[in-house]
Amino acid sequence: MFAISLGDDGAELRPLEPFHAEELLAHMDRGREFIGQHIGLPDVVADLESARAYLRSYAEKAASDTGRLYGIWDGGTLVGGVLFRTFDVANGTAEAGCWLEPSAAGKGLITRACRTIIDWAIEERGIHRVEWYASTKNGASVAVARRLGMTREGVLRENYLYRGSRADTEIWAVLAPEWRAAKAS
Repeated sequence: MFAISLGDDGAELRPLEPFHAEELLAHMDRGREFIGQHIGLPDVVADLESARAYLRSYAEKAASDTGRLYGIWDGGTLVGGVLFRTFDVANGTAEAGCWLEPSAAGKGLITRACRTIIDWAIEERGIHRVEWYASTKNGASVAVARRLGMTREGVLRENYLYRGSRADTEIWAVLAPEWRAAKAS
């Protein structure tokens, strides 16, 4: 297994695989309320079997080259993750996403991890467009999109039914030439 350093603080990015099910569930239990404010992952990872199923689904996406899942470890503890929810090499598009438990918030871990996976997708895999979807109420996620140099393209009004309420979703994206230009400057 590989680990990519996310900086001098010891945080690492690693593949999040089915054998991490217990660790994922413990992480989700620590951050369930915080993580669940805007995304349904805590509802999907409710027990050990559902944690295994979620991780298996991303192992299958990785095997079919249609998605990827990575964990963020800080001090040896799984504290969050980043992913390509979709990954379409033929069309050159991918949708990135993230989550983080409250103990790890405010350290720049998500931004650093997303830079790593977006750079890989663009430079190594030839992805042309990376998208980012965020609830209009999720200021932290919107801030990450801005820090990644993404452009806000619009709002899908009341498109996301979550826990009985409809939410608006902002769409952000960065194109490969924009990514490369930002890296060069």
